[in-house]
Amino acid sequence: MGQVAFSLNRFTGLGLVFYLFLHLAVLTQLLAGASAWNGFLRLATKPVFLGLDVLLIFGLLAHGLNGLRVALVGTGLVPNRQRALFLSLMAFGAIVLLFSAFHIFVRDLPTGKSKQ
Repeated sequence: MGQVAFSLNRFTGLGLVFYLFLHLAVLTQLLAGASAWNGFLRLATKPVFLGLDVLLIFGLLAHGLNGLRVALVGTGLVPNRQRALFLSLMAFGAIVLLFSAFHIFVRDLPTGKSKQ
């Protein structure tokens, strides 16, 4: 279980660094003007890109909660409960991820009604 937690932390950390550079590249669209930004927003609200948002939330949750586990174990607060802590934090993360995915895909789907 320790190797899984270690690998997950490294993989999500690299993914988040990649996302940071991608995010900065996307923000340069603002320099091209409102029409370029609006075009990007039309693309970013498609289901495939919303799925990438869910993947980002997974990476943030997994990396952050696993980092919390490492901090708690490293400070000696729960040195003998690494497996239980990892499983419980990942279960909590899965619940938050499911809620987030529901919010992204179901609650925020365009309905054709104007939001006034």
